[in-house]
Amino acid sequence: MKKKTIIALFALILMSLSAAAQTISPKAIYVDSLGVTNEVTSIDNGQAPLEVSFKANPSGLGSNTASYEWHFRRDVGNNKFEEMFVRYEEDTQYTFNESGTYSILLKAKIDQDGSDIDPDSIKIVIADSWLDFPNAFTPNGDGLNDVYRAKSGYRSIVQFRATIINRWGQRLFEWNDLTKGWDGTFHGSDCKEGVYFVIVKAKGADGREYNIRKDVNLFRHYIDGGKTSGK
Repeated sequence: MKKKTIIALFALILMSLSAAAQTISPKAIYVDSLGVTNEVTSIDNGQAPLEVSFKANPSGLGSNTASYEWHFRRDVGNNKFEEMFVRYEEDTQYTFNESGTYSILLKAKIDQDGSDIDPDSIKIVIADSWLDFPNAFTPNGDGLNDVYRAKSGYRSIVQFRATIINRWGQRLFEWNDLTKGWDGTFHGSDCKEGVYFVIVKAKGADGREYNIRKDVNLFRHYIDGGKTSGK
């Protein structure tokens, strides 16, 4: 084999090895409902609104630089994706406000020679919404059921407002943070035991609208089996 041919083959091998060593490992970073920061390759049950940071995590570039394309796509069924938009920075961020399944495809290319790096993707599933409220609570200071708030398990609520009124229609309390609630007081004084009413207007990430109106039974001395009770 001629010397020039050997050199050419050797160069091709080096280029192949170099290209193989150049990779991207995209990650999604988000904070869950417990306040824990997670860095993952997929999100299976995200709760909207969900703010996610995306990092390309390139490796093996050496002195080379790369160009990036983040393709944000929505799954429309039958293995088909509808492209929403494209971002061109190495790291980017997006807030998911609608339920559904998304595939964020990262493409990268070496600037110096235009060669492609193997693409990779991240799957994100934003759950359908759910919201409900109890019909009773017991604000007696025992640490159990002392605050009237949404039932646990609510998910993907992107708009929310709740109002407590008494039987005469007087507004006693309002809140727009799902983690908060009513402690059974008005202007710092305990409200009497009895029936009050909650009016909730909310919207889910799936477009579902919630118009909840229900009785709120305030008990201060109701004990069942040693534990405060309230549905």
